[in-house]
Amino acid sequence: MRRLASLIFLVALVLPQRHARLGAQAVPTRGSTRTTPKPPRLVVALVLDQFRPDYFDRWKGEFTGGLAKLLQHAVFYRHGEQDHAMTETAPGHATMLSGRSPASTGILSDNLGVGDPQRALIGSTGSGASPRRFIGSTLVDWMLARDTATKVLSISVKDRSAILTVGRANVPTFWYSAGRFTTSKYYADSLPGWLSAWNAADPIATLKGMRWSLSRESSFYPEVDDRPYERGGTDRVFPHILPDDWARAASAIERFPISDSLTMDVTLRGIRAMRLGQRDGTDLVALSLSATDYVGHEWGPGSREMHDHVLKLDRWLGVFLDSLATIVPQDQMIITLTADHGGQEWPEAGKGIRVSLWPQVEALNAWAKRRWRLDLGAARTDGLLYGDFAALKARGVNVDSLADAVAAEVRALPGVRQVYTPRSLARDQSLDAMRWKRALPPTLSWLIATSVDDGVVVDYPSTITGHGTTNVADVEVPLMFWVPGLKPARIERHARTVDLGPTLAALLGIRPTERVEGVALPEITGRPTRR
Repeated sequence: MRRLASLIFLVALVLPQRHARLGAQAVPTRGSTRTTPKPPRLVVALVLDQFRPDYFDRWKGEFTGGLAKLLQHAVFYRHGEQDHAMTETAPGHATMLSGRSPASTGILSDNLGVGDPQRALIGSTGSGASPRRFIGSTLVDWMLARDTATKVLSISVKDRSAILTVGRANVPTFWYSAGRFTTSKYYADSLPGWLSAWNAADPIATLKGMRWSLSRESSFYPEVDDRPYERGGTDRVFPHILPDDWARAASAIERFPISDSLTMDVTLRGIRAMRLGQRDGTDLVALSLSATDYVGHEWGPGSREMHDHVLKLDRWLGVFLDSLATIVPQDQMIITLTADHGGQEWPEAGKGIRVSLWPQVEALNAWAKRRWRLDLGAARTDGLLYGDFAALKARGVNVDSLADAVAAEVRALPGVRQVYTPRSLARDQSLDAMRWKRALPPTLSWLIATSVDDGVVVDYPSTITGHGTTNVADVEVPLMFWVPGLKPARIERHARTVDLGPTLAALLGIRPTERVEGVALPEITGRPTRR
């Protein structure tokens, strides 16, 4: 355990005294920024995968680390939104620094995200990946257009999270695969020396067999530890033990809180090695922490595991931010935080309703093969049924009538609130319909789009809970800005993740290189909003 403690966050051994608080400086009133002679040296874009904003309300009194710092110093939009349907990791990350919705970025879903068999990983047999499907630009491109010396680092456990936050930019971008952090041939032919050295320390060899135990006494947690539906009925109670076998531990560690600590550690190593924030211009770090998503899927937002994980995340994030402040002074950094989507509690804890379009997918594929000898490729994700319906239309099939028939069948399922077809969605201006419009690229061939009641999980197996709907639990995310000289505040009005990139651009004095949907938030920039 001594080796484990030293590995988990080596930087904690050299932490300085707490850096000067922003509160000790003269700060203006909310909605204006302090004029500084130089631009910030570093922008840090933090993403907490599947982090619901109500966690700040539920546990804020227990935070002592990084989440506490952000609540103390940042402007916090409590009702941030991933304002689109199909609230998943890939489309969510693509909105943040691009200022555009999935219909514009072309990133529809996780399974149509970054997979690219032509771009193999370096030193890993994991699936190849690249931003080949991403359309347009992000804040990274806007920064590089002004200053070609801009340095960028993007890191996550997930490939889609690391890649899509920075779009198509060919900048140092790394993610976790089979026990190591790596990248694909889209970005480089070899790993940098600093990352090879970090991998050579082989953290999995040290961590295998470790126990995820509670941070506090069990009586501290109000949540029931043993809920029969968690993790499909297996490994439901503390402690949770990482396998003793290296390969199995390397695979399982993603769903353990410690994976976030490793991700922050490797990010600090990269910031130091690349000397980010050490010049007169502004550099950018995009860091996406994924463990909350794995914990949320397997144990749920209402679990004791989620509560304990968030406490650990708070503590490690505090170490990360303190360590970062020894590299770049806090008053020369802008830090933002958001999430790619929210998450649903287990339906088995409430209504018990799950909706699946699998029967319709199977029937359509079988019919197309039998009747037309056509590989329709029908599939479903988050209530969307899509496939090569243009090929059916070319064979004389009335696809609109087919869509109406399937929609009527799905509309009769328990838990279904609304079903759209391409024709009905085009003329619907409701909030729910607009979220679907913002999710669907215009070139997509689809048949029906399904919205469900609150608390209903759609197109997920019974062994996990999920997200992806247009409902508040999945759409709402935190949105936070820690800006030097900006007075902290809690804002109750809605803001969107597409506003993040344009707001940062305004703070940096640059403009997007293309038209965006998001706006610069006036509470952050001190300027009127222009839509």
